Amino acid sequence: MARADSFADGNSITPPPRQFGQARRVAHFEIKYLQYLNHLGEVAEELPEFAQERGQLLALYRAMVLTRTFDKKAIALQRTGKLGTYASSLGQEAAAVGVGAAMAKQDVLLPAYREYGAQFLRGVSMTEILLYWGGDERGMNYGAQAEDFPICVPIATHAPHAVGVAYAMKLRGQARVAVCALGDGATSKGDFYEAVNIAGAWQLPLVFIVNNNQWAISVSRAAQTRAETLAQKAIAAGIPGEQVDGNDVIAVRERVAQALDTARHGGGPRLIEALTYRMGDHTTADDASRYRPGDEVEQQRQYDPIARLHKYLARCGEWSQQQDDALYAECEAKVDAAVKDYLATPAVAPESMFDYLYEKLPVALRTQRESLSSQGESGNG
Repeated sequence: MARADSFADGNSITPPPRQFGQARRVAHFEIKYLQYLNHLGEVAEELPEFAQERGQLLALYRAMVLTRTFDKKAIALQRTGKLGTYASSLGQEAAAVGVGAAMAKQDVLLPAYREYGAQFLRGVSMTEILLYWGGDERGMNYGAQAEDFPICVPIATHAPHAVGVAYAMKLRGQARVAVCALGDGATSKGDFYEAVNIAGAWQLPLVFIVNNNQWAISVSRAAQTRAETLAQKAIAAGIPGEQVDGNDVIAVRERVAQALDTARHGGGPRLIEALTYRMGDHTTADDASRYRPGDEVEQQRQYDPIARLHKYLARCGEWSQQQDDALYAECEAKVDAAVKDYLATPAVAPESMFDYLYEKLPVALRTQRESLSSQGESGNG
């Protein structure tokens, strides 16, 4: 006779009739993958409505080119001692730009450290990002998006923060969504599992974007987990998980927009795994050639997200080399202006590091602060 297990919330689970010696399937899951443009710039699936508008695609292309131009300049600044350690987004522009283009202004972005494309679309300035990597905390005090979170360098620690943000939105009855972007390495951390679990249990307005760039510093995707996909890690939390071609900005933009719409209207969280590749070193403090085969990187160049959309636009007669040259020149001018502002920003006084440590500074720290302050005054004299 079948037995029903009753729970405190009144729900019950009735297992199927027992059959000796034979196990029965009690659940079935699948992970879907979506791509609209292949690496040759050819249409693989019928384009969504927004992608049939020339202006929308050109805006995405411009945003990716600006992001890459910024990235190249930031690395040059670090190499010449004008910027601290910097994390490059080379090759991952589509994954970030697609997210930023899909989000509404009132949503909240909790980024890792390669989401510049999303941040720029949300109004964060290039100067602010440069200040951050230059060691100036004012770079995370966003003028245009005060509620977006700072760049998170610790791996996956912002995933539980995203749960808190989304829970606040739900409690307040707000039509807003928290978006947590993290890497493949983050899905191996306990913070991530706890976050997706509670997001599912509480049905929060939260979208997780896993930028699977195949390398967690020097640890390859294959060495991290035996899971066939990272998207399937959502299954244990009872939330939908799916894959998109993370180098196809159309696919990222479309699936993130749908996930946001679902979450905004009470449909709960979702996890989207964007398959991409980290073309550069982990950061400027890293040398990826020590652990990553050079031929692997060369093989991945054919999947470049910017070249892919460029090919499609050119094939449609929507973009010319002359327009491309003009765009790159325009982006370089914008980046140069941001760099000029960054380099001209006066440094904060060293003693300001003590300002928010305690309500009342202990004697030892107060002495240190006074010492720094007096040194600064003597130097000015």
